[in-house]
Amino acid sequence: MIIVTGAFGFIPSCLISRLNREGYKDIIAVDDFSVKRKESNLLDKEVYKFIDRSEFISWFRLNANIVDFVFHLGARTDTTERSEEIFNSLNLFYSKEVWSICADFNIPIVYASSAATYGNGEFGYSDNYRLIQSLKPLNPYARSKHDFDLWVLSQGVKPDFWVGLKFFNVYGPNEYHKGKMASVIYHCFNQVSSKGRMSLFESHREGIPNGHQKRDFIYVKDVIDVCLWLMLNRKTSGIFNLGSGKARTFEDLVTSTFNAMGLEPIIDYTPTPIEIRDSYQYFTQAEMGGLRLLGYMKEFTTLEDGIDDYVKNYLVYGKHE
Repeated sequence: MIIVTGAFGFIPSCLISRLNREGYKDIIAVDDFSVKRKESNLLDKEVYKFIDRSEFISWFRLNANIVDFVFHLGARTDTTERSEEIFNSLNLFYSKEVWSICADFNIPIVYASSAATYGNGEFGYSDNYRLIQSLKPLNPYARSKHDFDLWVLSQGVKPDFWVGLKFFNVYGPNEYHKGKMASVIYHCFNQVSSKGRMSLFESHREGIPNGHQKRDFIYVKDVIDVCLWLMLNRKTSGIFNLGSGKARTFEDLVTSTFNAMGLEPIIDYTPTPIEIRDSYQYFTQAEMGGLRLLGYMKEFTTLEDGIDDYVKNYLVYGKHE
């Protein structure tokens, strides 16, 4: 039995789709199922049982003996939310409960951390665990992820195999429900479809032109490849980056989206909102040596190829993975 938390969400629903294609149907899907806008992500997927997030911990303790693997990917991911209480409840304390059961019953677990834990990147983007203590996250979401990473590393009792994945900027199908937190590609496709042009944030940092803020963008299909590989190759435990390893500009991203739509790019710039300006990351790039040392050698999808697939095979049709 495989548990997937956050099952209605973007990455987890893509993972369930892939698990189904690989022949895995004994899946426990965990989420807050009252959020109806996400239901389409699991249409036609095969799972053994749906369990509401509020009931899952009790169920897990009683049924841990039938569980073979846990993908703990559910979290509150809104980086503009400022309530420490919400993030502590959903991202920190809940994750501790899930982890503790896995540790008590020696159940392997892969959980979602975040590249947001790196803050401004003043200590770089290495996933060397010795550097984690020094990181300075910039918002409550990032702090909740960072605090859980630190807590995991401090635990004396751990499952024989566990991995935390620091997801960088993931994009791809099944993010239709995410609203303002969806990828820039998703927003670009919709803006261009309705207005013929795309608006990006201005740069407020000297030496960085508008549109040249850089992020490490990774296609969700690559993320799922890594998750499945980890389940099947349970080697060294630890916290590892998961990005493409190549920083690209938002201008590159938007230009590729226009190209996939067969249109010439028209880009406008607007001031970055004051409420997020101080915590806005201008550069992220995953150092991928950790995952490579584990033995994962598959090449990651280029930004151009990923966007081309996403736009032409999903967004144009409103299709799900």
